[in-house]
Amino acid sequence: MDLTLIALKQTAVMFLLMAIGWLLFKGGKITKEGSRDLANMLLYVILPCAIVNAFCTEYTEEKSLHLLYAFVLGLAALALAILISRLIFRKRPIDHFGAAFSNAGFMGLPMIQAVLGTDAVIYSAPFIALLNLFQWTYGVAVLTGKKDGLKAKKLVTNPILISLVVGLLCFYLKIQLPVVLSITVSSVAALNSPVAMVVLGVYLAQTDLKSLFADKMLYLNSAVRLLAIPLVTLALFCLLPASLQEARMALLIVASAPVGSNVAVYAQLNHLDYTYASKSVCLSTLFSILTMPLMIALAGLLWR
Repeated sequence: MDLTLIALKQTAVMFLLMAIGWLLFKGGKITKEGSRDLANMLLYVILPCAIVNAFCTEYTEEKSLHLLYAFVLGLAALALAILISRLIFRKRPIDHFGAAFSNAGFMGLPMIQAVLGTDAVIYSAPFIALLNLFQWTYGVAVLTGKKDGLKAKKLVTNPILISLVVGLLCFYLKIQLPVVLSITVSSVAALNSPVAMVVLGVYLAQTDLKSLFADKMLYLNSAVRLLAIPLVTLALFCLLPASLQEARMALLIVASAPVGSNVAVYAQLNHLDYTYASKSVCLSTLFSILTMPLMIALAGLLWR
């Protein structure tokens, strides 16, 4: 099936799942605290399981080599995103952080699974881990103006980085999980798309839609995150050979995802404009329903 059609269908599913979250919050069936609990479950359980599950695949020399390429390409894509965001939003820390770091886990992984299949998630794992690392170091420095660095304790206890290490060990050492554990991990991983979209729907339900569409800077932020950065990334990946098609498509998808929800979390922790940060997440998420399939379609045309 054409990748564009698959992406459009997945986008429709994601929109309906977000609508469920919106209706649950508006109907009083889920609270802010409840959505926060779901978000914690996503970060500490579901997303790590999705990453580990992606590595529970047959080892091949080709896949191993492509995984190495994916790490280098993911680092390059993140560096590009940070550079572009810095050039445009140097004096606006929330916009700088939001445009630089996509919602790769919540929005990117479900789209990769739908468009490319579960096996392709492995190529996005290094990107997601690096994204989390840069958020905690460079991102926090941008928001606070301080360069204290990242404490080693926070690094070694990060669930995304831990799951990446576990997944790499399983893949390179050819470790097969026991059947019961394997089924458990894959079952939890399957929750990533529905739970993530429901949580985003709850975030949308808490936002004043009138004010959401009234701020011009929010539009600029979304344009940089959803159009400028993905297009530059797409142009860079056009230089790669066709043999890396699956890896570069997976990385383009996570690079095309909307503003990551962590910008609101970090803004709140650092006493910045949490409301504006939340709006940037919501507006870019709404627009991504159109832009992510567009980027996939464009890549499909250029990478034939």
